[in-house]
Amino acid sequence: MDFEYFRTKREKAKMLYSSKKPICNPYLERDVIFNSDGFHHLQFSARRERDKKEQLLKFSLLPLAFHIIKKSATLQEYRKELITIGKQDKNGLCLTKTADYWGFVAIVGEKWIKVKVILRRIGDGNIIFWSVMPYSKLKREDGQKFYTEGIEDI
Repeated sequence: MDFEYFRTKREKAKMLYSSKKPICNPYLERDVIFNSDGFHHLQFSARRERDKKEQLLKFSLLPLAFHIIKKSATLQEYRKELITIGKQDKNGLCLTKTADYWGFVAIVGEKWIKVKVILRRIGDGNIIFWSVMPYSKLKREDGQKFYTEGIEDI
């Protein structure tokens, strides 16, 4: 992959992301914050850099993510888990907090693709944008297939 092409797309996505004001989500009835943690997670996972193609895909889905956050009034996924905060102390112990994750799925865009947006809150903190991804694989020859007519018409 051409590094200059990737760098240009990343910078464009970063400008779009960092200029975004908080969006009120109808389901949560709270503002969703777009901080550096969310943009970092688009590029890295489990302390490793994501594949460049995966990063480009996530960058390209950002405008759809903003739309989904603003419009989604129905929750599709919810998860709560303990996560470690910071490094181990001298006794080998780590501070843990509860993290809430909300998943919103919508069929959006001109090509009608199914996209999932993940929001996260650590403890009693702000709800932040965490990730965006296609809900199913896009590699099929015909992409995701959605029907516009009723089942009886097929």
